[in-house]
Amino acid sequence: MPVLVQTAIAHAQFETIHPFPDGNGRTGRALVQGMLRAGRMTRNVTVPVSAGLLCDLPAYFSALTAYRQGDLRPIVEAFAEASFAAVRNGRMLVGALQDARACWETRVTVRSDSSVYPLMTLLLRQPVITSGVAATELGVTSVAAQASIDRLVDAGVLQQAGGGLRKRRWAAPDVLEALDAFAARARRGS
Repeated sequence: MPVLVQTAIAHAQFETIHPFPDGNGRTGRALVQGMLRAGRMTRNVTVPVSAGLLCDLPAYFSALTAYRQGDLRPIVEAFAEASFAAVRNGRMLVGALQDARACWETRVTVRSDSSVYPLMTLLLRQPVITSGVAATELGVTSVAAQASIDRLVDAGVLQQAGGGLRKRRWAAPDVLEALDAFAARARRGS
């Protein structure tokens, strides 16, 4: 049986038995992700399939009801459509992150061996940092990390996000905006 069909049925069965008084959503999402990963449908990322299912709650509930009545087709179709929607949304996020990085590279002029470039890569996966995190992740001194942060602040890539003088944090607004747009596209329907 195809992995996506198995996963859709397992999801529907889990939602049907609803085993926990709280935490079914988190457990159900983990089950879906585990099955997709075990079936080699995903490798490196978590595809938010549940967001696609929840975009149209009446259709989702109708598909679950049909499943409970013995008709598998609606839940499998809903799951497949939600998977494709999640992949499209993920691709849009990747595109936005790639665009942000390309824009940053036009604003930053440093030597090719500068730790600024690896810091920009780090910001794509961790858009809020401290100088300590940057130093550890980049394997450089705290002075070198702070110098790289300062270069990115000057270029408009980073902004101080709080923390006062001793525990300052910096944020990459372009990445945070891309993540917010991703979340808005995946937002649960009414």
